[in-house]
Amino acid sequence: MISAARFREIALSFEGASEVPHMDRAAFRTKRRIFATLPPDAATANLLLDRDLQEALCEAKPEAFAPVPGGWGRMGYTTVNLRVVSEPDLIGVLTEAHERASVPKKKPAAKRARQR
Repeated sequence: MISAARFREIALSFEGASEVPHMDRAAFRTKRRIFATLPPDAATANLLLDRDLQEALCEAKPEAFAPVPGGWGRMGYTTVNLRVVSEPDLIGVLTEAHERASVPKKKPAAKRARQR
């Protein structure tokens, strides 16, 4: 089991990461966006992952990973069960989430074409 304190320690170990309030949750963010949230019960956390990685994790380890219900899940937001996930797996997915949140969003192709 990963405790809330350990989750915070790992999430805040990434370059430029900070903790901010986000509704009823603690959010961990880069300068650009949130990469993870932790609810008050600290039983789960939600992470921003690439859809391909999300699908692979949810298929390989369904006891530890699941898409967030609804549209958020279709965008790659993934719930991790902190009661069962291993620390190495958590560090790996937090690394991926942090990297994804650190990269600037791509502008839609239509806007880029109009700007030329």
